[in-house]
Amino acid sequence: MVLDEFSLQGKTAMVTGASRGLGKGIALALAEAGADVVGVGVSDMSDTAAQVEAMGRRFLGIRADLTDKSCVPDIVAQANNACAGIDILVNNAGTIRRNDLIDFTEQDWDEVMDLNLKTLFFLSQAVAREFIDRGTGGKIIHIASMLSFQGGIRVASYTSSKSAVRGLTMAMANELAPHGINVNAIAPGYMATDNTQALRDDPVRNEEILARIPAGRWGLPQDLAGAVVFLASPASAYVNGHTLAVDGGWLAR
Repeated sequence: MVLDEFSLQGKTAMVTGASRGLGKGIALALAEAGADVVGVGVSDMSDTAAQVEAMGRRFLGIRADLTDKSCVPDIVAQANNACAGIDILVNNAGTIRRNDLIDFTEQDWDEVMDLNLKTLFFLSQAVAREFIDRGTGGKIIHIASMLSFQGGIRVASYTSSKSAVRGLTMAMANELAPHGINVNAIAPGYMATDNTQALRDDPVRNEEILARIPAGRWGLPQDLAGAVVFLASPASAYVNGHTLAVDGGWLAR
């Protein structure tokens, strides 16, 4: 049955930034599809854990500051010790800084690039090594952005990082596909999360954004559920290096 190809029974998924927003929604979707979940981040993940466990799945929370890539070996070691390995990695954790281009600081640049791109790469590298050593293949899913396709305004480091994530998705797929590892990305549209609170609170920008979304609304974390389960499952075995927009039609406008 084709629906069996979407099952994640017996799999373990690592989700960074799983405490709230898109990361929490992703973790719950993967658990509902049958996966145990490893959440990684600095925020309290107790609510995510409770909801995952209520579905009969295991949840492991790993506290780690993902702005510093030196945490990567410990994250992988803890996951291996507790779960006998990861099958799916979702790089969701990210941050944004807004400022006019001519006033953008080195700190605003580095803080975004370190989390959104540098640690994403090195965590993916470490997990890919595990996949290759086990010979089982695996799934790596990056969370990209509409700004992987567009320039944006006042978000120089965020746009740069998310454009790089899209390119890195293709580059990683080229090298890892021969090992049975699928690397893809999801580009959420304008989603109702902490990162967009300032935009939603601005009545002018809020109306401008809604006017361009054919679906006529901001996206919600559950809108990513189908996409992430598809890319994490055997159903996407021949999908490599693709960035899937889940945007209510924003890019089509």
